[in-house]
Amino acid sequence: MSTKSRILLVDDEQAITDNLSAFLQRSGFDVAVASDGEEALRKAATFGPDLIVLDVLMPRLDGREVLRRLRSADNRTPVILLTQIGESMERAMALEEGADDYLNKPFDPLELVARMRAVLRRAQAGQPPLASAKR
Repeated sequence: MSTKSRILLVDDEQAITDNLSAFLQRSGFDVAVASDGEEALRKAATFGPDLIVLDVLMPRLDGREVLRRLRSADNRTPVILLTQIGESMERAMALEEGADDYLNKPFDPLELVARMRAVLRRAQAGQPPLASAKR
C-alpha cells in the first residue's frame, strides 16, 4: 500500500499540468490530472485525493465553482487555489468559500510543494477546511 499523498492537479493549460505533475511525482506525490472543473469533480469522487490543487480560471466550471460544489457536498478535501488574479478581494472570497490556501501564477513549484506539505500536515480527514476554523 502506498503512503504517498494523493494529489488532484486541475488546470486547463496542458503545459502546466504536464510539467507540474512530473515535478510533483518527483517530489513524492501520487498525482492525477483534470483539465476542467467538471472532470475535477468526477476525479475528486473517484481518485479520492488527499489534496486538490485547483486553477481558478477554467472552462466549463471555474475553480471557485468547483470549490463551492465540493464544500456544499460536504467534501472537506483541502484545496489550494492557483490563479493569475491577484486581487486581495478575490483571495479573501476564495478563503471564505473554503479554500485552504491560495497561490498566484506564476509561482515557484518549490513554494507550491512547501504549501502543499503544510496544508497536508494541518489537515485532518473529515474535518472542515482550515479557513473555516473558529480560531
